[in-house]
Amino acid sequence: MSQVAQHITVLLEEAVDALNIRHDGIYIDGTFGRGGHSRLILDRLGSTGRLISLDRDPAAIETARAITDPRFCIYHSRFAQMHRTLEEHGIRQVDGILLDLGVSSPQLDEAQRGFSFRFDGPLDMRMDTSKGQTAAEWLAQVSEDELREVIKSYGEERFAKQIARSVVAVRAGGPILTTRQLAEVIAKAVPRREPGQDPATRSFQAIRIFINSELEELSLVLPQAFDLLATGGRLAVISFHSLEDRIVKRFIQSEANRDTLPSRLPIRASELPQPRMKAVGKAQRPSAEEVARNPRSRSAVLRVAERLAD
Repeated sequence: MSQVAQHITVLLEEAVDALNIRHDGIYIDGTFGRGGHSRLILDRLGSTGRLISLDRDPAAIETARAITDPRFCIYHSRFAQMHRTLEEHGIRQVDGILLDLGVSSPQLDEAQRGFSFRFDGPLDMRMDTSKGQTAAEWLAQVSEDELREVIKSYGEERFAKQIARSVVAVRAGGPILTTRQLAEVIAKAVPRREPGQDPATRSFQAIRIFINSELEELSLVLPQAFDLLATGGRLAVISFHSLEDRIVKRFIQSEANRDTLPSRLPIRASELPQPRMKAVGKAQRPSAEEVARNPRSRSAVLRVAERLAD
């Protein structure tokens, strides 16, 4: 079985249900990945509906070319460019946007991508392999202080100081070029291990998030997504990391609660800033059955919001 065939889309039905698909609507799948969500959205669209998918990974773009449905198009674009990319193609308003922030199984399982320490491969970690600095290139020149801060902030790693110090010491004798090299350096630097977790897990996650500016991209795309939504349009976001989920949760809360004026300010209720979005239901997590079927789904959280009338 191929790696693509092995990829299991997380919260597939729940996320697409959350979009409340209209037969003639226009929808965005902001992270095509291997197309699980996109294909289900197409199944639910009518003949006049339209789906625009985006992805920053060239491999995902190549996979999407197998879809010949005239209602579908794919663009090579990162989150921060969403509004501009769609505007360039004449799309100014849509009925729903789905963002799946996870790393796909093919990305994790392909050694050449360098995302996982389970396979020995070049230390790349870029979502978009056509541009930008690889993890190996960054590790070759980053200061110890910056490396410590990245691992601590993005990986929530309590041994960030020891790991950063060890990486800098080891690279003095030669560059760290492969995932196995880095994982071994981290393992030797961590004095105590968490049960059931490889000591390199948090650091690899932190470096990947930093290399791809994942949190910054998320913070930039959320207001763009709001601007693109028509009244009644839905935004559905699947996150896999507490830092991502915090950004999504705070964005929805800020748009749902616009009254930030002092409580004793003499002002009419009709003059108060009105909410621009409302949260739809509570945060959803995968069922026990889904986690058993796909353990990589266990940390997923789905949040949904709907745009209100101006």
